[in-house]
Amino acid sequence: MEGEIRNFLKVWLSILFSLCCCYAIGKAIPKGKTRLLFLIPFVILFFYLPLNLSTIFLGGNTAFYVAWLGNFKLLLFACGKGPLSSQYSSRSLLTFVSVACLPIKIQENRPPKSKNQENQPPKSSLNYAIKGVLWAFLVVVHDYNEYIHPKIIMCLLCLHLYIFLDVVLALVAVLARTILGLELEPQFNEPHLSTSLQDFWGKRWNLMVSSILRQTVYEPTRNISTRVVGRRWSPIPAVMATFLLSAIMHEVMFYYLLRVEPTWEITWFFLLHGFCVTVEIAIKKALKGRWQLPRLISWLFTIGFVVVTSCWLFFPKPLQCRADVRAFEEYAALRAFGRGCSHAVFGRPSITRSY
Repeated sequence: MEGEIRNFLKVWLSILFSLCCCYAIGKAIPKGKTRLLFLIPFVILFFYLPLNLSTIFLGGNTAFYVAWLGNFKLLLFACGKGPLSSQYSSRSLLTFVSVACLPIKIQENRPPKSKNQENQPPKSSLNYAIKGVLWAFLVVVHDYNEYIHPKIIMCLLCLHLYIFLDVVLALVAVLARTILGLELEPQFNEPHLSTSLQDFWGKRWNLMVSSILRQTVYEPTRNISTRVVGRRWSPIPAVMATFLLSAIMHEVMFYYLLRVEPTWEITWFFLLHGFCVTVEIAIKKALKGRWQLPRLISWLFTIGFVVVTSCWLFFPKPLQCRADVRAFEEYAALRAFGRGCSHAVFGRPSITRSY
């Protein structure tokens, strides 16, 4: 683990230096093809750097933050779009680097709070406290996997993945908010309350990724499709293109995590969901709001479909590669490394006995 942490520090020093160069390029070169040409080497570098890390926790987060989100933000920045081109991100080097390498988005149009809202504690505090307890419970349950049915384990992994992403991204956002002093947009919007796949993927699940894909894939494809099929049906090819690129990037992320050749179950998972979302859009356009399922039924169908397809296509590959076992071993190794560092800095606590 010590060698991995050394590599982690080297990788992130390279990332921070590269982003400082990108900031200088943005100040010196106007948006357009020339800025894109200068940024392309850094995009290639950001795809390469996570390959120097082998752990799921350190390597996986680095790949997600930099190879996916960071690269897409830089490509949008080359065109003068995206979170790096906002008035807040371009204001200072620290803000630019933070927004580029972390899964955060500055909330530019924040609605004013009423006096009652200012006096109330944030609703997310209890929410994250409950999720923290659930996370601890799932970690304990993992020790008894051999006594649990594999299908139940996969369902628990769905819950574990959601809680892990929500809590980790929230902690990153709190750190960034403390450093930058700016309000940030939430990363999740209670996806377990989704009443449709369109609602789940577009408005509730991993909103940072949704926002990036909307600007890089969905909107350009919809603009092109409008000329071919008209504005009414242009969202359908745009949705499929968005899910296709998401599938490709998830395959890339899984390669960083597992280091095995893709078997394309992840791609089929996202293509299936993309197809179902397009069917959902087509049905809604055809019915024009004249009829819809009761909210409870649509919620059951949505969450059930997400869980069943995840257990069928999304989780089998990581489980075959024992990614869950590696992740929990890494948690233990990181805790041991942290204790060793604290003992080295502060000394081991001495235990005295009185007789």
